[in-house]
Amino acid sequence: MKFSVTLERDETGMIVAECPAIPGCVSQGKTEEKALANIREAILSCLEVRAHQGLPLTLRAVEIDVAGG
Repeated sequence: MKFSVTLERDETGMIVAECPAIPGCVSQGKTEEKALANIREAILSCLEVRAHQGLPLTLRAVEIDVAGG
């Protein structure tokens, strides 16, 4: 499975990684590489927990055109 993640530097200099398709799935690292490694582990853990709880694994996402009105 492939997931999109966002990367953003926080006020302390850490790289925060988030997987928008999975509610609450966030991690961080001192470097982009470490943040990506950490979010991979977080995604696997989040999917396991959601499956165990009988929740949908991911949220449904759609794209919309905001320029076209």
